[in-house]
Amino acid sequence: MESLSQKQKEFRAFKSLSNFSTANNANYYLLPFRFAALNTEREVLVNEVGDYLMVPQGTAQRIVERRIKQEEELYADLTANFFISQTPVPPLIDVLATRYRTKKSFLDDFTALHIFVLTLRCEHTCHYCQVSRVTQDKSAFDMSYDHLDKGIELMMQSPNPNVTLEFQGGEPLLAFEKIVYAVRKAESLARQLGKQLNIVICSNLAPLTEDILAFCREHGILLSTSIDGPSNLHNANRKRLGNNSYEMAVKGIERARQVLGEEKVSALMTTASRSLDYPVEIVDEYVKLGFKNIFLRPISPYGFARRNVRKNSYETETFLKFYKRALEHILAYNRQGYHLVEDYASIILRKILTPFPVGYVDLQSPSGLINSVVLFNYNGKIYASDEARMLAEMQDDTFCLGDLNKNSYEDIFYGPKAYEIAQNWSNESLAGCSDCAFQSYCGADPVYHHATQGDMAGYRPDSGFCQKNMEIIRYLLELMDNDQEVLAIFSRWVSNC
Repeated sequence: MESLSQKQKEFRAFKSLSNFSTANNANYYLLPFRFAALNTEREVLVNEVGDYLMVPQGTAQRIVERRIKQEEELYADLTANFFISQTPVPPLIDVLATRYRTKKSFLDDFTALHIFVLTLRCEHTCHYCQVSRVTQDKSAFDMSYDHLDKGIELMMQSPNPNVTLEFQGGEPLLAFEKIVYAVRKAESLARQLGKQLNIVICSNLAPLTEDILAFCREHGILLSTSIDGPSNLHNANRKRLGNNSYEMAVKGIERARQVLGEEKVSALMTTASRSLDYPVEIVDEYVKLGFKNIFLRPISPYGFARRNVRKNSYETETFLKFYKRALEHILAYNRQGYHLVEDYASIILRKILTPFPVGYVDLQSPSGLINSVVLFNYNGKIYASDEARMLAEMQDDTFCLGDLNKNSYEDIFYGPKAYEIAQNWSNESLAGCSDCAFQSYCGADPVYHHATQGDMAGYRPDSGFCQKNMEIIRYLLELMDNDQEVLAIFSRWVSNC
């Protein structure tokens, strides 16, 4: 019997090329791909650019054991989709390389989204507030005009020809005079530099006035607001004096649609603990209000959301049950002819069903931090993302890139902090992600993992981010595999028709 040390030496030694030859027992070579079980009968194969094949369980093993015969239809599918090749290097390797570059083309122009936190003041007291707002009279928590100037000038240094200026809070409409100032300055600089400027205000719409709407119409501004569900649920989540947050939001949506147009008003929902019992009612509310999109978002682990555990804490598995029930109801609407898109699924499906990249920060690799988004806080500090500043409001400045009073564009975007984050922002190199079948459809989130696990890279077996995304991706693939009508609905979602 061979000793253990002999076996270890044999394992460590490099083997000769003949050990990897397929000449004697097969007629194809393997190209890089990963696989995962969809259920007890089916599995999915995914190649380097995200092309997929859903096949019977055991197919991956047959492939690597070179048991696929040329006369099988599967052989042609595997060859056409770059899972195997008849030559060591496939003849169309340049096509594969071009498709990989296209998937990563979101990196070509660098940062597009620039978030300005104009104020921490807010007249709501939402129990899940992730930015730790302050009351309306604390103007010390407003961004100064000097910081506005410096932030806009930095934004215009981005090499991206299309930049987005997004106002957040607190409630940014409480500092509307600074929105007016910033919009006019940004538009002037954009014209001089030949940049396309998009402008978004994220607001609960309670302070909305006719003058504000007229300004938004004049400058083509998009309004993004929050609707958590029916009035009783929304008002329980989003407290304000008068207990009328829902009524104010709906009134604002209706008036904004009249003045700005349907396409200039969008809404998001946040899933608090009490929301979990109402997946159907939440979807029905979005249909009742005439929305064509709904974004089913779990609560983020930042700010007041971390302090109020009873109202805001739940297991990822519980959220997934809520998500699936809501998605079933959304699909039912689509089957009845009402086009309603679940935005998170749509983002993932675009990665699965098309050759194009997505602009959603949380599902990019390299991560959208810095590459796609940067945030200027009310006090002049600069953060790698919106979630990074939420963390800062919890006295954790790990993702602070610099200060508008001190640092240059090069310091901020190419400095040591950016390099530190960059070591953990590609799922291609993260343990547990590098060999995951769903890597092409997922992303990396150093902020979430630092906040929940104390480590930017994170530990996949305990990661809520990983658990949520793996199950949603698996579920979407299984739905498409089981039902051609669902595949047709999903295809319409990603083609916007």
